[in-house]
Parts: sequence; structure tokens; C-alpha cells
Amino acid sequence: QVDAFYASIILFAGRVWDAITDPMVGFFISKSSWTRFGRLMPWIIFSTPFAIVSYFLIWFVPDISTGQVTWYLVFYCAFQTLVTCFHVPYSALTMFISREQSERDSATAYRMTVEVLGTVLGTAIQGQIVGKVDTPCIESPFFFGLTNSSVAMEELNMTHDTQSLTDTRNAYMIAAGVIVGLYVLCAVILLLGVREKREASELQSDEPVSFFQGLKLVMNHGPYIKLIAGFLFTSLAFMLLEGNFALFCTYTLGFRNEFQNILLAIMLSATLTIPFWQWFLTRFGKKTAVYVGISSAIPFLIAVVVLDSNLVVTYVVAVAAGISVAAAFLLPWSMLPDVVDDFKLQHPGSHGHEAIFFSFYVFFTKFTAGVSLGISTLSLDFAGYQTRGCSQPGQVNFTLKMLVSAVPVGLILLSLLLFKLYPIDEEKRRKNKKALQDLREESNSSSESDNTELASIV
Repeated sequence: QVDAFYASIILFAGRVWDAITDPMVGFFISKSSWTRFGRLMPWIIFSTPFAIVSYFLIWFVPDISTGQVTWYLVFYCAFQTLVTCFHVPYSALTMFISREQSERDSATAYRMTVEVLGTVLGTAIQGQIVGKVDTPCIESPFFFGLTNSSVAMEELNMTHDTQSLTDTRNAYMIAAGVIVGLYVLCAVILLLGVREKREASELQSDEPVSFFQGLKLVMNHGPYIKLIAGFLFTSLAFMLLEGNFALFCTYTLGFRNEFQNILLAIMLSATLTIPFWQWFLTRFGKKTAVYVGISSAIPFLIAVVVLDSNLVVTYVVAVAAGISVAAAFLLPWSMLPDVVDDFKLQHPGSHGHEAIFFSFYVFFTKFTAGVSLGISTLSLDFAGYQTRGCSQPGQVNFTLKMLVSAVPVGLILLSLLLFKLYPIDEEKRRKNKKALQDLREESNSSSESDNTELASIV
């Protein structure tokens, strides 16, 4: 029952808060000391209990007449910070379980497969539990003529059935409880199943580097800037598609009872095709895989808007979109370790910035989710979207077509242009791998020489 404008304010404020906390958490992680659990694992262990409490409270409706916006803003920001304390070290583990590029690429493929599978589970749990609640739509043609959507919202809220609203609140709480249980289970599996290799860990700097010095070094690295820029627009395109596809299916295409299954088709298609993209990038290179994988969604996104409403066509588009979603999930994350290797070669005397690289990647993942929700909410509110309406005004249907087709296609084309400027191709990767091996061998031989000299002195 929070006004759409305030919901957008909460989302944008949360992303601004993320812009501050994500790189700071990455910096503090880079300065962490080694423990018997490793350097990264303590962050995951201690953030989990607080994260699940704050997540649960996001879905709780407090019995207060004023201050709801403050409630959700506080716990939304708290949850985002705690997820950062989990997600940054979790993502950075890729760099600290192996030094081999092929093993890190394989680990990234497994990680992203399970991450997409987690999105499928979340979509299924939330959608099925909340979808069981009987919330009939409201036929109110009078409101569709109003130009002030806030007036329409106020009038519609007066007609809400109290019992239905209570059932919906309870359903969201049950879904939150199930997802919290999964959060804890996965954290336990991670803790028991993954071990950091101390010899592979280069988190802590030999010389102290301030936060702003480290940030400047990272953000001045050209390949990283080009990669995160392409990643930003790609993520935003698919977040807009995923976030608005349910409303698009319900109102524009008329498949009110099918949207949950269509959304699941997208995510299942993404989960099943990640191994294919892992093979493709190994065979043809990562930049080629980016061009082919992400651009393959464009004709289908255009077709779903241009063609007449058809359930079979919609499912075909959903599966095709899922194939591109898999590429968008996997490939930018698979390219990030290559950027870190390139940075190490250009700054051989500077260590301990890996977590900062990953923290900005995590930030942009959450940033695009928040921006897409904010854009969607404000656009639909401006177009006159009617909550629980059986149908929507023509402006809303046009807006939904823009949000799931025209805007994502434009963002995908822009991201492909940025990926074209990305300088690390397969030849560059091979040269970097050889140079890093030579650098490590030189460092090891120098260390052995120093030890021999010390022994002779003794």
C-alpha cells in the first residue's frame, strides 16, 4: 500500500547507498587478515544472520500509521549492505581457489549456473506462493479515463477486500521465510564445501594503500571501465525485460494465468544453456560469445511486440530470451578475472585490489536491478497504471511494449558497441597468461635465492 512514487524513492536511495558501501566493503575485505576460515569466509559467516533478518523485515508490514516509508528504506538499505558483505567475497572466491584461467572459467560457469538456478527457485517460490492468493482484478472503466493516476490509485485502494489483503501479506511472509531458509542452507554449503588456498590468495597488500588510492588505480584501468560499462547496459536491458514481462504477458498479450510459467521458461532456458555458452567461449573466444549470445535476443524481442498475441510464439520468445540471459549472466563474469590478470601485469608491485574489482561488479548487478525497477515503476505510474485492474489504458500497454522490447534492444546495441572497444581478446589472454607465469616463476626463483643467501649467512 506504499505509493509508487515513494517505492521508487526507496529503490533509488538504496542504490545510492550501494554506491557508497560496495567499494568500501571491497576495500575492507582486501585489508582483512587471514583466519582459520580464510580471509573471505568470515565476511560470509557473520553477515548471513543479519541479512536474513533484514530480508524478512522487508516483507513485513508494520502496524504503524506513519513511518512505513522510513521502515522499508532502513531495512532495504541494511539488506543491500549485508548482501554486499556476502556477495563480494563470494564472487571474489573465484580468484582465490585457483590461479589457472581454465579452472577459474569453469568455476565461474558452475557459479553462474547455480546463480541462475537460484533465480529460478526464487521466481517459482515467490510466484507460486503469492499467486495462490485469490486477488480478483477490478473492473473500473471510470478510473481509466482519469489522467491523475494517484487519484485512481486512491479510489481503487478503497475497494480492496480486507481479507484478500491480509492473505496476500501472509503469503509474502511465508515466501520470505522459505527463501530465508534457502539462504541459510546455501551459506552452510558454501562454508563447508569451499576452501580458500592461501598460496593463491593475494588479497592483502605488501604496502598499505588507502581506499582512494586503490579506487583510483582500479577505475583508471581502461579494460575494466569498458567491461563494466558494457555489463551495466546489458544487465539493465535484461532486468527491464524480466521485471516487466509478467505485466506485459498479463495485460498486453492477455495471458493472465500463464505469466509465471513463461517467466520460469525464461529462467530454466537460461540455466540449461549456460554449459553451452561455457563450451562456446572455450571454442570461439569470449568476445565472439558476447556478440553472438547477447545479440541473439534482439529479433525475438522485436517479434513478440510486432506479431499478434500468440501463446506458442510467446513461449518461443521466452526460451530464446533465456538463452541470451544465460550469456548475459555468464560472459561478463567470466571476463572479469582476465581484467584482473591484465591489471596485475600493468601494476606488478600493487596487490590486494581483487575485491575492489569484484565489489564494483556486484554493485552494478544490484544497481541495474534497482534502476530497472525504478524506471518501470515511474513509467507505468506516469502512463496511468491501475493496480489490480482487469485491463489497462492504451498508454500502459504502449509503455510495456517499450520496456520489454524497444528499450532493451537499444541498450543491447549500446552494450555491444562497448564490448567492441574491450581490448582483451583471446590472443591478449594467452599473452597475459604466459607473462603471469613468467612473473611468478621469477618471483619464486628470487625468493629461493634469498633463502639460500640467508642460510649461508646463518
